[in-house]
Amino acid sequence: MTNTATRKIGLHVVLSTEQRELVLKIMNFTRDRLQNNQTGVFTIFGDAGTGKSVILSHLFAKIQLLARTDNTSALYRTQNYFLVNHPEVLKVYKAIAGSNTILLKKDYQRPTTFINQLDKHNQAADIVLIDEAHLLLSKSDHYNNFYFHNQLQEIIKRSKVVILVFDQTQVLRMKSYWTNERLNALLTPYPHENYVLKKQFRMSAGPELLDWINQLTLRRTVTELTPEMLNNYDFRIYDDAEEMRKAIVMRNQQVGLSRILSTSGYPSTLDGGKHYICEGKFKMPWDQYNYTETPWAEIPATIDEVGSIYTCQGFDLNYAGIIIGPPIYLRDAKHGRLDVDLTKHTDVEAFKKRDDLTDPAMIESVEKKMIMNSLNVLLKRGVYGTYLYVHDPQLRRLLLKQFEKITQK
Repeated sequence: MTNTATRKIGLHVVLSTEQRELVLKIMNFTRDRLQNNQTGVFTIFGDAGTGKSVILSHLFAKIQLLARTDNTSALYRTQNYFLVNHPEVLKVYKAIAGSNTILLKKDYQRPTTFINQLDKHNQAADIVLIDEAHLLLSKSDHYNNFYFHNQLQEIIKRSKVVILVFDQTQVLRMKSYWTNERLNALLTPYPHENYVLKKQFRMSAGPELLDWINQLTLRRTVTELTPEMLNNYDFRIYDDAEEMRKAIVMRNQQVGLSRILSTSGYPSTLDGGKHYICEGKFKMPWDQYNYTETPWAEIPATIDEVGSIYTCQGFDLNYAGIIIGPPIYLRDAKHGRLDVDLTKHTDVEAFKKRDDLTDPAMIESVEKKMIMNSLNVLLKRGVYGTYLYVHDPQLRRLLLKQFEKITQK
């Protein structure tokens, strides 16, 4: 089966010229830091879908090949790890390792596991790669058995070279609250280099539609849809969530890996012990915690569930049907301004208090930004198409009016 997450970020993926050059650049940076015995950090910045995970996959395979087979390399016998805080993404990397003779499943760990194990055995790491570093905890979290103040800081303390990917527009929880400024402040004491990826590899959409998504999610503004946005990409607005579901089911039958996703904003109904999302005739349960080794979207039965940021962040879908839930609404129809009603947000775990964030106005601003970040994550899952349904009637009417205008020409 080629239509899987492992195939989309695995080692068979051919890197672009820019990506190959970046891998070489990071390898040189790593060798220099090891030879100088000087802790260093390399950060790869990039929007969702810019190929960050593919680069890390190739980079780590290259590092481990030298570490385990080349006694002439400065990396020979180095102890290296690949960390990711997202349990669904971690499954993909372990699956990649399982089909490779050089990589081992134990090379891939959750950050807290890595920190606690090194401390338990009084060990240190040489090279550490971190995918989705914007998901690292930036405060203690007893639920995750993390009792320090910042996961990245603790990882750097225990490593010689740290290579991470970061996107502040994918920060979704207070316990993982990051900004570019906070990251830079933490890295200032260490020799570090940065690289920014800009080319979109996941979505086949053109720059016009990608900019429309960014305006909607990052600036809370509905800009005008244009016919060019539909070139080579299947983008649709629906007036009926059930009709959107039927379209996604059809796409899943045709090409696979197509799912319905939603933002928060749907209170638990305790209907049959499941948390349902209801929109008119549409009724489907939220995804449950996935205890299998298979990523959520690759389980056939999840075509009958609604995915969330916690099961789809970092993944490609061929087609994504997105439900924009009750918290996001049209505040100013004339200027296309959106706002967020925090009282309708239902992900209670997302907004735990922080000691370093106490100003009520700032907290409100950050919480609204995180909700819009979650929509940004969802809207950038679909490789070939994105279908959209909006709970708020005013916003739905505005988008439908624009969509009908460009599709009737």
